[in-house]
Amino acid sequence: MSRKPELKGRAARLARLLPTGGSRGQAARAPFVLLVVVLLGGGLIGLLVLNSALSEGSFQLDDLKQRTKELTDEEQALQRDIDAYSAPRALQRRARELGMVPGGDPAFLDPDGTVKGVPSPAPAAATPLVLAPEALASTSTGASTVTPSPYSEPSGPPPTAAPSGTAATPTTAAPPTPTPTPGR
Repeated sequence: MSRKPELKGRAARLARLLPTGGSRGQAARAPFVLLVVVLLGGGLIGLLVLNSALSEGSFQLDDLKQRTKELTDEEQALQRDIDAYSAPRALQRRARELGMVPGGDPAFLDPDGTVKGVPSPAPAAATPLVLAPEALASTSTGASTVTPSPYSEPSGPPPTAAPSGTAATPTTAAPPTPTPTPGR
């Protein structure tokens, strides 16, 4: 039968440090294998959870990008509407619908009371039909009476311009009637 060779010196000292016996090495290997399997399983589960979280974040990002695009489109449509309503022709049309007319030539008063320029009244336009909100409510309920606009032409002769350098004398014309502003 074979005997173990006898070791001397350094090899003998190392041989004493290592455990002897076969069954003891097998028993110590089982917890190590179990630990490795648990670590690998935990790592795979962790990667799965991380991947799911990243996918969910990606879906949320896509939804937010789509919502941002929709809101940007809506903002641009509203800006186009604002631009259309603030265009000069649209403002002019709306002013005429409200009964406004272009002003005449202006005259300016200096601090000493002299008049510069020749004033002229605004051209008379056809009296527009502007209804007060109360009249609109009564016509929508079935009443067929229409109230005319409170807009009226100023009465009295047009003011005359004084030659420049002289003071203008006030005339006794009828006071202008105030016109109410619709919507206020």
